[in-house]
Parts: sequence; structure tokens; C-alpha cells
Amino acid sequence: MGMRENIINKLNESLQNDFIDVTNESHLHNTPPGSESHFKVVIVSEKFQGKMPVKRHQMIYGFLADELREQIHALALHTYTPAEWQARNQSAPATPDCRGGSKK
Repeated sequence: MGMRENIINKLNESLQNDFIDVTNESHLHNTPPGSESHFKVVIVSEKFQGKMPVKRHQMIYGFLADELREQIHALALHTYTPAEWQARNQSAPATPDCRGGSKK
């Protein structure tokens, strides 16, 4: 199982999500082909209700602690309650261009 699938499985088990989208964005950075180190996670869960974004992120960091310690270099998190997701027309911000590494 790849890292993307691992992230999806762990977050589904932990949060019982209404929606999850995990994108491997490693190819947008200065990484070798086939890398699994940079991810964007868009996640919608009732469990975020009443929690500020930093608390939501801390929850996810806890669920993915091993992966963050050993394999994941960057994790862009977009966390919403179902109502927030509806208010955003079910869309998350686009990923900005990478400004680091040797690709510039």
C-alpha cells in the first residue's frame, strides 16, 4: 500500500469523514520520481465541529505521527465541518507553486 492510501485509511478510521481527498504533490517539488513525501489533504468531518483550525490540524498530526516522523516531509491540510464545506461550494484552495528547491 502506498503512502496516499495509508493516509486515507488512517484518517477514515480516526475521523469517520464525510469527504476526503488526498493528493500526492511530491512531483511539484524537488523530489525524485515516484516520491511520496508531499501531500495535500482535504477532509470534511463532524469531529471538527467547535474546533479551531490549529486543533483540527493537531488531531491529524496525531493520527499520522509515525508517517510525519519518518516519511512525510510536507502536509497541506484543509479541514472543514460539513457546513463549512457546503459554504465553500465543496472546494478547497488550489496549491500554490513550489518556491523552494532547485527547480527554480
